[in-house]
Amino acid sequence: MQRSALRHRPIESDADGQGTTGIAPVVQRASLLRPNTTGEDDEAASGKTSAAPRTTTPRSTRTGARRRITLRVHPLLLLGLGMIVMLVLWTGLSLAIGWWNTTWDDLHYGRPRTFQIDAVVGQNDSPGNPSHFIALNLSGRIEVIEFPGGDASKAHIYIGPQLYDTGSNLIPVTLSFVDVIGNHQPDMIIHFQDTRIVYINAQGGFRPATPAELQSVEHYLNQHGQ
Repeated sequence: MQRSALRHRPIESDADGQGTTGIAPVVQRASLLRPNTTGEDDEAASGKTSAAPRTTTPRSTRTGARRRITLRVHPLLLLGLGMIVMLVLWTGLSLAIGWWNTTWDDLHYGRPRTFQIDAVVGQNDSPGNPSHFIALNLSGRIEVIEFPGGDASKAHIYIGPQLYDTGSNLIPVTLSFVDVIGNHQPDMIIHFQDTRIVYINAQGGFRPATPAELQSVEHYLNQHGQ
């Protein structure tokens, strides 16, 4: 159809005396004017109310969550662990005490274990010139060297027992001099660990006690704790 044949449509200038035009007003669709409403607004508009307000439950997620696991420990397991700990502590304490005792003996007696003392025993000596004694633990063998009156040319060597226990070469050996059998001459007592060996002073030297003298020796040692 040609444009010249289109029907004339009046505009505002063609309005009649009543201020209206010949164009019918365009009514907007209700769907465009309807506001966004929620279910609660719908219920309020209809006059219906729910029995209880809605509550939103958050979704539980396991991402990064840690579950607490309750472990039931048997009493015997705790007892066993306690015994193991006590054993470890006891072993460590024993090692520490042993190390300290060895170190202390090293400082006092050296290696090999050596003990020295001066004593007047009536063998070419005097208070101003006492005899000198050296007690040795030489690889587990106990030896005592005497220098009467300090004279090395007249030295006497007394061979004691051989020790065979583990670490016996580190056992200190000491000496003391007392009159054990009552002959007014100081006898020599060798001390190591809990053992005491008495050598009787006789004939310008020292000798082991005879069976007849052992009773007197034991009685004296038990009485005086030498």
